[in-house]
Amino acid sequence: VQLVESGGGLVQPGGSLRLSCTASGFTFRWYDMNWYRQVPGKDRRELVCGISSAGGSPTYVDSVKGRFSISRDNAKKMLFLQMNSLKPEDTAVYYCNARGSVQYWGQGTQVTVSS
Repeated sequence: VQLVESGGGLVQPGGSLRLSCTASGFTFRWYDMNWYRQVPGKDRRELVCGISSAGGSPTYVDSVKGRFSISRDNAKKMLFLQMNSLKPEDTAVYYCNARGSVQYWGQGTQVTVSS
């Protein structure tokens, strides 16, 4: 089982990034998918957004509503996070999460928002 995130990097405030997560080794279309983030030095991961197994019912934490958009492509076994109007407080390691009968996690990708 693997979840591999990509697309992170350094961006200026107000900029955009698109994160991708590629899944393998399990039946992707059966799992609800989520993006979490963790600020370095903090031991808690924050649920940023989620999407159902069929691609509907996206949910977002209040701090990213209107700026972030989650989507998935079940045929390609991929999850996406479009992040616009980025703020310094969005700086974190972003993790892809699959939740079904069991949970799987990716290794994370660093997003840094700084001028």
